[in-house]
Amino acid sequence: MLLGFRPSLRLLSPRLQLLQSRSVQSEHPATSAAVDSVLSALRSICGEDGVSFGAAVREQHGRDESIHRCCPPDVVVFPRCVEEVSELAKVCHQHNLPIIPFGTGTGLEGGVSAVKGGVCFSLRNMDQVLDLHPEDFDVTVEPGVTRKALNSHLRDTGLWFPVDPGADASLCGMAATSASGTNAVRYGTMRENVLNLEAVLADGTVLHTAGKGRRPRKTAAGYNLTNLLVGSEGTLGIITKATLRLYGIPEAMVSAVCSFPSVQAAVDSTVQILQAGVPIARIEFLDDVMMDACNRFSSLSYAVSPTLFLEFHGSERSLEEQVLTAEDITQSNGGSDFQWARDAGSRERLWKARHDAWYAALALRPGCKAYATDVCVPLSRLPQIIVETKQDLMENRLTGPIAGHVGDGNFHCLMVVEPSDPEELHRVHLFTERLARRALALDGTCTGEHGVGLGKRALLCEEVGPEAVKVMQRLKDSLDPKNLMNPGKIL
Repeated sequence: MLLGFRPSLRLLSPRLQLLQSRSVQSEHPATSAAVDSVLSALRSICGEDGVSFGAAVREQHGRDESIHRCCPPDVVVFPRCVEEVSELAKVCHQHNLPIIPFGTGTGLEGGVSAVKGGVCFSLRNMDQVLDLHPEDFDVTVEPGVTRKALNSHLRDTGLWFPVDPGADASLCGMAATSASGTNAVRYGTMRENVLNLEAVLADGTVLHTAGKGRRPRKTAAGYNLTNLLVGSEGTLGIITKATLRLYGIPEAMVSAVCSFPSVQAAVDSTVQILQAGVPIARIEFLDDVMMDACNRFSSLSYAVSPTLFLEFHGSERSLEEQVLTAEDITQSNGGSDFQWARDAGSRERLWKARHDAWYAALALRPGCKAYATDVCVPLSRLPQIIVETKQDLMENRLTGPIAGHVGDGNFHCLMVVEPSDPEELHRVHLFTERLARRALALDGTCTGEHGVGLGKRALLCEEVGPEAVKVMQRLKDSLDPKNLMNPGKIL
């Protein structure tokens, strides 16, 4: 899901970049003119090849993996350190230029769209693992470090970072969107795994949310500024460092697949496994349509029925007990015998098939685009919402395989849509609104992990209420009174 970056575009001469940029008309002439007036200041901070007007570069930085249309910034800058980020932010603040942080572009709610033009801060050059403390189980990383890069860096330490949203997203971007993923049922989301953040505010102020260099496992000191920034989607500041919790790599891991006669049976098994105290690491649900797509795309032969993918972590002895308990529970609910993936290669193939669900769904309708929406409800409400959602999809002639992190009640509809068909796009839009409101009616949330971005701003107000939104707006106004930080998102 990572967008490819073409370095050669950054090496164009400033004159050639300006000529090329003229082929893409700015939708925001006022901000474009303001950018022209500060070009020399931007280049003096991060160098000639650290500022790009190239049309392809701007377009690349104006979209993520969502269905929202591309809104390119007026210019893209490539800072190399927090000091440069701070100086660039001061220039933007002085000239009232919007600031849009950009990590790897793997978001799913239009969070990087430059809806009001301005300056995109691409943070990929800041890609260092700064401080690793194996004995304390923590590490500090810059925003260009991705999840896979960190775990590769950790490979000889016996430690790993388990939060896994599927895409090889940047870790600071994951903090900004409060990402989670398949391991959240055991290891939690980004909210539980960020100890401290360094962030540059709209006026260039550098903030350390838990104090500079601090990394305690817990604290009761003052307001929780760290979790204020986690999930803020770039609207309060640019995250330039994140201090993260690490975990010991389990002695043993084993994965299994189990099919069920109904959604209810699969969810009942999940609830009972958790109630039995089995410390399961991953428990993923795929509906029959998604299983059929994965079988075709990944050359598998699993039953085309509601299915659980499970993974257990621990010592060899503890795994035996976990697996026996889970298998007894699934079989009591009509589940099939477990199909096992014990060695590392088999487990990687199994979970690659799960992570490739996006591409498997796309393959159901070649030439179409995918749009993923997610909701989260209390576990007991999961069978009802999935059954109602599948009925809704059928009645409205929509293709939407379902996959979810069933251990915490979070699931995704991977909508496959013909983008040139306005009538179908309208039906998809109405469906996603119904799905979100269905989740709210069942005491859930309109987004479990994708964030609010552009598409769910009205739903946020319905979810938390107008008073909570007013408080959020006052916090935003306090930290960003000019509304320069990623404007048009969340609120």
